[in-house]
Amino acid sequence: MAKKVVGSLKLQIKAGQANPSPPVGPALGQRGINIMEFCKAFNAKTQEMEQGAPVPVVITYYADKSFTFETKTPPASFLLKKAAGLKPQGKRNRAKGSEKPGRQTAGTVTAKQVREIAEAKMKDLSANDVEAAMQIILGSARSIGIEVKG
Repeated sequence: MAKKVVGSLKLQIKAGQANPSPPVGPALGQRGINIMEFCKAFNAKTQEMEQGAPVPVVITYYADKSFTFETKTPPASFLLKKAAGLKPQGKRNRAKGSEKPGRQTAGTVTAKQVREIAEAKMKDLSANDVEAAMQIILGSARSIGIEVKG
């Protein structure tokens, strides 16, 4: 008999850096999910990814307190900022896009880099082909003030 799904939870956790501290611990604990079991499984699954890259994860938890999770590819904005070579800055030590997208550019990427990002994110995008995925990535680039050359 199939397990009874109680609910699902979406989090964004840095690859290989899941630990029981907030926001992971409280989010899982209040739903009765074994926090350490999740952290160990998540870190093992994401150890091949770039460490520190934000990884969206969808956790499905069941009535018997068990869970399954599915990792997605890092957000397009993260990949674009990395490709543009934007340096981390500010209190949270994150790369930032332009403060005035459309008027100022924060950096530039090539069409080839956009294609690589689109191919990497293809399974998570609602696009039928790479060209459509590229258009989605181009929209993300435009919204964070990254110019696309070529």
